[in-house]
Amino acid sequence: MKLPNKKGKFGIFGGKFAPETLMEPLAQLEKTYKEIVKSKTFQQELNIYLKVYAGRPTPLYFAKNFSERIGVKIYLKREDMAFTGAHKINNTIGQVLLAKYMGKTRVIAETGAGQHGVATSTAAALFGLKCDVYMGEIDIKRQALNVYRMKLLGANVKAVSSGTKTLKDAMNEAMRDWIATFENTHYVIGSVAGPHPYPMIVRDFQVIIGKETKKQILKIEKKLPDYLVACVGGGSNSIGLFYPFENDKNVKFIGVEGGGKGLDTDLHSATLCKGSPGILHGSLSYVLQNHDGQIHPTHSVSAGLDYPGVGPEHSFYKETGRAQYFEATDQDVLKAFHFLSETEGIIPALESSHAVAWVINNKEIFKPADIIIINLSGRGDKDVQEVANIEEGNL
Repeated sequence: MKLPNKKGKFGIFGGKFAPETLMEPLAQLEKTYKEIVKSKTFQQELNIYLKVYAGRPTPLYFAKNFSERIGVKIYLKREDMAFTGAHKINNTIGQVLLAKYMGKTRVIAETGAGQHGVATSTAAALFGLKCDVYMGEIDIKRQALNVYRMKLLGANVKAVSSGTKTLKDAMNEAMRDWIATFENTHYVIGSVAGPHPYPMIVRDFQVIIGKETKKQILKIEKKLPDYLVACVGGGSNSIGLFYPFENDKNVKFIGVEGGGKGLDTDLHSATLCKGSPGILHGSLSYVLQNHDGQIHPTHSVSAGLDYPGVGPEHSFYKETGRAQYFEATDQDVLKAFHFLSETEGIIPALESSHAVAWVINNKEIFKPADIIIINLSGRGDKDVQEVANIEEGNL
């Protein structure tokens, strides 16, 4: 059965838990989206921009040196080579083009690591729409380069000082903005989270990752991989990779969350590993919460995974056992950041380094004939100064 169902549910997860003022805009967005995406004109325009502007298809790269160290074949899906440096551009070109077709004149977005903010700003500049990006004050400090890139692209970066001053609070503020401005504004949610139809829309724009990967690995190896490994914050890069393989039951899905200082502390972002079902940002999914349903503060060395929720489709995958979810600590992630840089000459984003770390830490479970694909969801240029500061003891 193709999910979500008509109520926007993935099993018990998902749905549309939103203020009354947003129910009609959400219903209209769903209706318009389903009409527009079937349009040949929209699809042709989207495909052209993804190819000649965003740089698709991205390569599937055999990591020879990494493979020799682990003892299996490891391929990297090079989303770090997409325009703006991450998978986020797949979704933002789709959604901002959708906003243009809907007659909107402004887009807004939330961002943590800044990659979604940069990608939204890029697409807004391309299609001539005004753009405001909400970003927590803490993330603004640790992602200064991306903040400047957004401003350079003509976006207005709005600092969020409430709550934990990170991604959760940026999303809260963006939601408030959209409630007041939906008549002329489209909210470009960056992950497979939020109320229906957003988890479906973002997934649909990101499945190009998995579709390309499937075609590429079959051409190279003449068989499907044994493992697909990707980091999970909200979960768009991982769902984009996993979804086209959903019915290939011999392909194992591995999602890796932000383990922070460890799961035995409160300083982590491992929602699927340690959370429980609850409602956050308009949908029912796993969240990090206390006994009263209040959201826990989170921590991760990577701003993009520093989020207390996760997409409802991932929650469904966890409940059904289709995917397994683990964590990687900040310490292991920093080691993986250096490891891939030194062995392959590829500097991975801290988010992507979680997936690399899981493979390194679990090499004993693999068989020599296994094929592993890691989704390298973004490049690490944005993180170099942050890592340098951490290692020099300045943070």
